[in-house]
Amino acid sequence: MLFQRDIGIDLGTATVLVYVKGKGIVVKEPSVVALDKNTDRILKVGKEAQQMLGRTPGNIVAIRPLRDGVISQYEITLRMIQYFLRKAIGPIIVKPRVMICVPSGITEVEERAIVDATTQAGAKKTYLIEEPVAAAIGAGLDISQPNGNMVIDIGGGTTDIAVISLGGVVVSESIKVAGDKFDEAIIRYVRKRYNVLIGERTAEMIKIAIGSVWTREERKYIDVKGRCLIEGLPKMIRVWSDEMIEALDEPITSIVEAVCSVIERTPPELIGDVVANGIVMTGGGSLLYGLDYLITNVTGIPTRVADKAVSCVALGTGKSLDNISMIPEGAINISRTRTEQQG
Repeated sequence: MLFQRDIGIDLGTATVLVYVKGKGIVVKEPSVVALDKNTDRILKVGKEAQQMLGRTPGNIVAIRPLRDGVISQYEITLRMIQYFLRKAIGPIIVKPRVMICVPSGITEVEERAIVDATTQAGAKKTYLIEEPVAAAIGAGLDISQPNGNMVIDIGGGTTDIAVISLGGVVVSESIKVAGDKFDEAIIRYVRKRYNVLIGERTAEMIKIAIGSVWTREERKYIDVKGRCLIEGLPKMIRVWSDEMIEALDEPITSIVEAVCSVIERTPPELIGDVVANGIVMTGGGSLLYGLDYLITNVTGIPTRVADKAVSCVALGTGKSLDNISMIPEGAINISRTRTEQQG
């Protein structure tokens, strides 16, 4: 048999991570594609395309083809997956088996779109794994036992909250409130408070530098440039970390409510486990200052941010590749297959 490659892809709304078995994470780039509108030709993908966001001439458009964790522009997603597969393993001589992460609330139509795009991009066989399951595995939790673990994965497009036991999702909720909505909330706040318009990349910069949902012991600030809406001219403003608590209130409240909803629907036998094990947070959004304190405070359940929070889903997808030969023939979404086998 020829050398079989197995690849795990965390196909995120904001970032794509590619895990190659035996090598670890080899690609970590923004899920952005720059396209020439006149010729439909892809000019740049990933980091180079992201630098073009909001800065392109009329004929060049920088697109994020995934919205809220699912494919919104099929052809461009297909070409983006092709690009990242080639970047990870070079020319495709032997088609790889590919495991891809999907949000837990995904429909069968959306599942099929991802499978078809990945197969067309060069995969021999495509499997799907739900994000919270992959996140739990990547965070080092043993999910094979009859023991409840709760995971909150906050990505770019979706927040996935799930209680997992025996390798399957018992209760879950997927909401379209995550990193992108944090950026939008910051843009709205700066506009209302300072009469200044800032772009998505500036909002993301503010979020990473001083994003907070809990009062910091030491206030932090960042100076950013935007366009004054009164004079129409560039203006420099100073934004403080405690302002972020107010700016992010709406999206954070939605996430906390979804967490409480999952806890309310969790079977009593598993709630004891969740309280004992604590809640684990993964994904870039979990790095907001104080979000773990806030969830601990509201739910009364100890909450912690996983090590390597941003890479957890990709690492979990990679670890799942070890069991790829045990997946039943015809299975696509292995999280659902596991739960059906138990049922």
